[in-house]
Amino acid sequence: MTPTLSVLYEDNHCLAVNKPAALLTQSATEDVPSLEHTARAYLKLRYNKLGRVYLGTPHRLDRPVSGVVLFARSSKAAQRLADQFRDRQVTKHYWALVEGSLTPDEGDWEDWLLKVPEEARTEIAAAQTPGAKLASMHYRVLKREPGRTLVEFEPRTGRSHQIRVQAASRGWPVLGDALYGAATSFGPPAELPRDRVIALHARSLTFLHPIRYEPLTVMAPLPDYWGV
Repeated sequence: MTPTLSVLYEDNHCLAVNKPAALLTQSATEDVPSLEHTARAYLKLRYNKLGRVYLGTPHRLDRPVSGVVLFARSSKAAQRLADQFRDRQVTKHYWALVEGSLTPDEGDWEDWLLKVPEEARTEIAAAQTPGAKLASMHYRVLKREPGRTLVEFEPRTGRSHQIRVQAASRGWPVLGDALYGAATSFGPPAELPRDRVIALHARSLTFLHPIRYEPLTVMAPLPDYWGV
């Protein structure tokens, strides 16, 4: 049986899928479920491939985040896509529900971020802090609701937990993101902390096709439980 996979775009060079929240993008072993393992199984069955299926992963999403993940189906495509992400040639738009009423309606945020050693957490740091990296992002408000705001974020850098940290540090944590101070739960109930989701969704990716070099935009629909 073909594994369940929400395919957004597929050709001989690329595979873009809609990652469910609470699923790892990658895992070290096949005993631990991940989007990458599911995508490999999908390609193996769909094309009757023998042996191991090649799949490059030029970027990732945090476990509690949903949305577009782009895979490469050849080593050449993987290298070219990785170069685009590294050189900030990929345009990324995320949608988030944040606590409170974010103001003003549009703006730019810049902060220095430092990944906390031995922890899956990032914090705001002073510019001169050793290891701190500049994080830059544009945002615009899409919709205001009582107690929360729907926002579109366009990060210009790809720092760990960037959107989550920059929003929370200004008093607007992403719904469900208890790691960064959110008081409001979000999404389906989860028994284990690792299965909890947050209101952050990789809405679209715009990149150059790694072979044809034409611009492509892939968009992922929101999960039903967002209710917006």
